[in-house]
Amino acid sequence: MACFERASPSLKNILLRLYRLDMVMSSIHLIIRTQDSAEKAIEIDHHLHEFGSVEYHIQSSVSDPRHAYLSISTPFLSQRDLLSYGLSYYTMEMVKGIATDVVEIVEPAKEGYQLTLRLNFAKIPCGKDSVKVITDISTVQATILSSQLKEMLWNVNSGAASQGIYQPIKITYHPREPFYVIKQPQKIMAVFPMRFKEHSDVIIATAFFQELMDVGSSEKWAKAPPCCWSPIPPPELRGETIEDLSTNGGFVTFDISQHHIEGKRLDKTVWNLLNFYAYVKYHVKILQKANLPEEEHTGRAGRVKGKNNSID
Repeated sequence: MACFERASPSLKNILLRLYRLDMVMSSIHLIIRTQDSAEKAIEIDHHLHEFGSVEYHIQSSVSDPRHAYLSISTPFLSQRDLLSYGLSYYTMEMVKGIATDVVEIVEPAKEGYQLTLRLNFAKIPCGKDSVKVITDISTVQATILSSQLKEMLWNVNSGAASQGIYQPIKITYHPREPFYVIKQPQKIMAVFPMRFKEHSDVIIATAFFQELMDVGSSEKWAKAPPCCWSPIPPPELRGETIEDLSTNGGFVTFDISQHHIEGKRLDKTVWNLLNFYAYVKYHVKILQKANLPEEEHTGRAGRVKGKNNSID
């Protein structure tokens, strides 16, 4: 995949179809008032599975035709105790803010899911605005992940995330692509163990990471988080499982300073961290297919570095 998208394309498509169907059935009911509206409603019960063990359950019943119910099951980014009691208050508030007039959190959530939302289609504006609102609703999983990672960075930075201030926190939104955040005296380290399926990808990636370090040390990218690549894990990961530290692409480390997790920069920092694996694998595939010369490799390394520079 090119990147982890904020709005789920599949969820957006289903909700748009459901909304448009609701609009059609409402129009029919206005024209044919002699028939009961329940006869015009359609029962919907659909399960949708996506990247990272995410599951959506979309329901609409004849007994409540103007509402749809969206339940979501998504793995927590970390199993640390600060997330052991379900979605936090902050995350729930961020979800509520997606579309305040349309979205209502149902408590308790449907069994087997972390969150259930009631969607009021009657409150969605007509025309192009309807697409925007439904696109916003389709960002619910990205909102959950981003909110969780923001809280983790806040807590790690304050030293409140765990008893061991330097203990790595394993972040997982896909089982095969974890990364780590580690508190340091003046910064937070983000460490990405890199794995590739094909040996040719490893060769290209190794050269790419070396170029990334060279580009990052240049004056042009001085404001971007410092980047380091090593074929062996950094000493801060000592004690982690062999399985997690077994890679064929080495380890990429970024140093995140205080100003990277303040204000609007925090949103960009979080999004870049969640997308780093996807950025790298996308660019490696492009380089492999194009068989580009060395100067173009450097250009692409600069563009990836630019993604991280955008948080300044």
